[in-house]
Amino acid sequence: MSRFTFAIRLRAWLPLLPIMALLLGSYWLNLQVKPYESPTGALRHDIDFVVYGLRSTALDTEGQPRFALLTEKMWHYPDDDTTHMQSPNLISFFKDQPPTQIDALNGMLSSKGEEIRLYEKVRILRPGKPPSQAQHFNTEYLRVLPDDGWAETDFPILMYDRYNTINAVGMELNNEARTVKFLKQVRSVHENTD
Repeated sequence: MSRFTFAIRLRAWLPLLPIMALLLGSYWLNLQVKPYESPTGALRHDIDFVVYGLRSTALDTEGQPRFALLTEKMWHYPDDDTTHMQSPNLISFFKDQPPTQIDALNGMLSSKGEEIRLYEKVRILRPGKPPSQAQHFNTEYLRVLPDDGWAETDFPILMYDRYNTINAVGMELNNEARTVKFLKQVRSVHENTD
């Protein structure tokens, strides 16, 4: 290719160079200037509602109480769809046995309400029918599936009743079957005080 043909081609593209520069400048300016976006609650971690003194009861298919949730204060964050509770108390009802009560200092409710996570000074009271005695459980964290009558933790747990004291790490509690499974590091003391 000779210098002459290169100059002819360059002269043919020369009128387009200012237009190309103008397009590139407009594109760069558009990237630098962004429109103002007003802040919305969905982008911030703000509470959208608060309920004080909540008392809620879920019913089974026969219209009988399945479980009740009581809490001093409940609040919801829409950005992550979490519901927090202060001093929650969960009461699970059963047809042929006394209700199980669980309370804690704090808790969280899943978005669909199928799971409750309880934190700090979690206490479970599972009454027994005579002649057996009530079982008490203490831990710092508990995951509860109230529809299934199920609770579990992987934290240290203390269980005691009239005759037994059991320390363990981790527990699975099935209220429907009335069973308890301690997961590891189980130490127990049995005292017959009668």
